[in-house]
This record gives sequence, structure tokens and C-alpha cells, in this order.
Amino acid sequence: MKVVVDFDVCESNAICVGLVPSVFELDDNEYLSVEEEPDESLRPDIEKAVRACPKQAIKIVD
Repeated sequence: MKVVVDFDVCESNAICVGLVPSVFELDDNEYLSVEEEPDESLRPDIEKAVRACPKQAIKIVD
């Protein structure tokens, strides 16, 4: 599983950070960074983040 964020669309709303802080985080400049290949056990939480993203900027690629 790979987590892909479209940074051209992402507004760094941080909803994903609140849901899966081990995968998504904001840096000091409030830009989103992502662990692109997280553990498969996190899939259900990442799927919630995908659905919750207001800009639909996150996707999972298998």
C-alpha cells in the first residue's frame, strides 16, 4: 500500500493528521508531510482519512 497526496490540491487542513498522526503530520511551515508506505495495519485509519479529506487530495494505491 502506498499513500499518495496531491499537493497541488491539498490545503493542509490537517484532518488527516488528527486521524492518523503516525502517517500524516504538518511541518513547521504547516505543510503536510506523509509516510508514503505505512504499515498495512493502518489501512482502516488511512481509509477514514481519505474519506474525510475536504479536498479529496489523498488516495491509496495498492
